Amino acid sequence: MSETSVLPDKQRVAASFSRAAGSYDSVAALQRSVGNHLLDWLPLTSAPSRWLDLGCGTGHFSRALATRFAESEGVALDIAEGMLRHARPLGGAQRFIAGDAECLPLRGQSFDLVFSSLALQWCADFAAVLGEARRVLRPGGVLAFSSLCVGTLQELRDSWQAVDGFVHVNRFRRFEDYQGLCAGSGLQVERLETQPEVLHYADLRSLTHELKALGAHNLNPGRPGGLTGRARMLALIDAYECFRHADGLPATYQVVYGVLRKED
Repeated sequence: MSETSVLPDKQRVAASFSRAAGSYDSVAALQRSVGNHLLDWLPLTSAPSRWLDLGCGTGHFSRALATRFAESEGVALDIAEGMLRHARPLGGAQRFIAGDAECLPLRGQSFDLVFSSLALQWCADFAAVLGEARRVLRPGGVLAFSSLCVGTLQELRDSWQAVDGFVHVNRFRRFEDYQGLCAGSGLQVERLETQPEVLHYADLRSLTHELKALGAHNLNPGRPGGLTGRARMLALIDAYECFRHADGLPATYQVVYGVLRKED
């Protein structure tokens, strides 16, 4: 099965995150932690004269980049119009653009830094994303990204597997796919690794409410239609309870971090 057959289509992604724009920041603790970690990974070189926040969402990291690189020009881009409407009044970037990471509406060699945190996992064609990043980067420019890979929300996936055979949890690429695609991108791979992040919840409803508020609930093809029956939900709760420990119900995210450079 090809990766494009198991990842969500971009229209569904855009619509889901547009609807979640108003609630996203209230439940984005993981997203903040991962993005801050990615900021720490940025090379300690001269400040970029122009940067791109790719998949900017509500603009939190556009504003962080603007603070860090106060003399630089920033562009924020997202496929979800609702996110851009939320981000624009808060500032940070000089321009906010609706666009697709797989086909950027931007000139070649126009950025020194492309920063993207927890957005590229929704792109079906990651090779195209890397090709576009290489195209818009100036020589010596850097792509810094975080994403998600297989193993993310494995507890929820396993619990659903014990209940029925439908797809209820978003699918993600294998880390080995990220390695291969980055190696063949024409960009120099400076760092690429995966790190687990584990969140804990008092109950299953807290986790599913957070995923919906983020716009990151089940977006993949093959998901069951209609409402989930009460009996199946009770069975899911029972299955997930097997993972409970002293800190609560765990939800593991396998986070991919990468720093790639366009050679001079």
